[in-house]
Amino acid sequence: MNIQQNMSIMEKLAILTDAAKYDVACTSSGVDRKGDGKHMGNCLAAGVCHSFAADGRCVSLLKILFTNECIFNCAYCQNNCNSDVPRASFTPDEVCELTMEFYRRNYIEGLFLSSGILISPNYTMDLIYQTLYKLRNEHHFNGYIHVKAIPGADPALIEKAGFLADRMSINLELPTSDGLKKLAPYKSRNTILKPMRQIQNGIAENKNELMVYRKAPKFVPAGQSTQMIIGATPESDYQIMRVSEALYQNFNLKRVFYSAFINVNQDSNLPVLPGGPPLLREHRLYQADWLLRYYDFTVDELLSEDRPDFNIYLDPKCDWALRHLECFPVEINRASYHTLLRVPGIGYKSAERIVKARRTATLDFADLKKIGVVLKRALYFITCSGRMMYNTKLEENYICANLMADRTQIPRDIRESGYKQLSLFDSGMLDCTPVPQSQLIAGELAAVQ
Repeated sequence: MNIQQNMSIMEKLAILTDAAKYDVACTSSGVDRKGDGKHMGNCLAAGVCHSFAADGRCVSLLKILFTNECIFNCAYCQNNCNSDVPRASFTPDEVCELTMEFYRRNYIEGLFLSSGILISPNYTMDLIYQTLYKLRNEHHFNGYIHVKAIPGADPALIEKAGFLADRMSINLELPTSDGLKKLAPYKSRNTILKPMRQIQNGIAENKNELMVYRKAPKFVPAGQSTQMIIGATPESDYQIMRVSEALYQNFNLKRVFYSAFINVNQDSNLPVLPGGPPLLREHRLYQADWLLRYYDFTVDELLSEDRPDFNIYLDPKCDWALRHLECFPVEINRASYHTLLRVPGIGYKSAERIVKARRTATLDFADLKKIGVVLKRALYFITCSGRMMYNTKLEENYICANLMADRTQIPRDIRESGYKQLSLFDSGMLDCTPVPQSQLIAGELAAVQ
C-alpha cells in the first residue's frame, strides 16, 4: 500500500478535511435504517451535513478525502498533480477509526468520503471499497455513508461499493464536454457518464429484486447525485439548467449540486473573478433546481436562448410570475394544486395544506398566514373569495419594485458577509460568452447506455 506513514492521523485529518471542503455534500440521506441492537449507529432520512432532523436535531457527517494525492492536472482543482499543497493519504483502518471515534463522541452521524486519484482509478476505488467493507462488517457501522465513485474504475468495484454505501455520486465536474477538455484534459465525459449509468441501472435492478427477494442487500438505497462547478467556463444559466434537467430525466439523479468556482490556482485558462466566487448565481441555480424537482417547472419556462440568465434581483419563481401576469391573480379557494405551485410565496407543502384545508372551510388571508404562505410575496398574485389582501395593482413595475424591497430575495450571508469556507477546526457574476447550443451535453446524457 503506497500510503505515507510519517504523519499522525490528526495531521492527516487536518489536511484532508480542508481538502474536502470543495466537495458539496449538504444533502439529506434519504434513508431510514434503525439500530438493530447488534450494529453501531443508525441512519435517519432526515439528514446529514448540517441538516435538521424531524425532531429538531442538527445532524452532520465527517467529510474527508481519502487522499489529496492525484495523478490528474485539472486546472480548477487545488489538489491537482502540479499544485504545491501538503499531501496526505489515509489508510482504510484510519478512516474507520476516525468515523467510529467521532460517532461515539456524538460529533457525527455519518461519513462523506471522496478522494483524489492515487496511482490509478482502480487502486483508489479498491481502497475506498476496503474502507466501506471494514466499516460495515468489522466495525458494524450502521450509519449513513455517502461515497464518491471514481470514474474509470472497474465496474465490479463500483458495484461492490454500492452495496455498502447509502448514496454514491460522480462529479460531472463542468457543464459541457468542451469545458472539460479545456480544464481537465485527462478526464472524459464518457468516463464520467458510464459509471453514472451503471449506478442508475443497479438501483433499478435492485428494486426489482427486492420486490421478489425481500432480504436482498440494498444497492445505493439513497440514490445518486452529482456536482458541477459554476463560473469556471462560459456556459449560461440556461445551458447549465438544461444539463441538469437532462440528468434528472435520463439518470434519475436525486440531486445536482452547483459549486461556485473559486480560483485557487494561478492558471491562464481560468477566468478572473474580481467580485469573488459567483455565490448569488449559485443560489439562483439552486432555487431554479428546486422548481424543477418540486414545482413542476421546466427549464424552457424559466429561461430561453434569448433570455439565458437568471435575474439577480429576484428569485426565479417571482421573475417567472412577473413575466406571466396573465396567469394571475389566482383564487385560493378554487385553484388547482399545480396552479398554486406557481404562486410566489406558496411552497409545495403550503399548497398541499391549502388543498386539504379548503375541503372543510373557505380560506382567508389569516388562514393562509397560519398555513405558512409568505404573504409579502403572494399578496400580489392571489385572491381569497374574489378579494385581494390590499388594493394593489397587477402591474409589472409596481410589483417588481415591491418585491425587490424584500431583502430576503438575496440571502443574508451573501448580502452582508464575504465568502468563507468552513472546516472541521473552525470555532463554532461572471462576464460570459455563451457556448453554442450544439456543444451542450444533453444529447450525450441521453445516448450513454
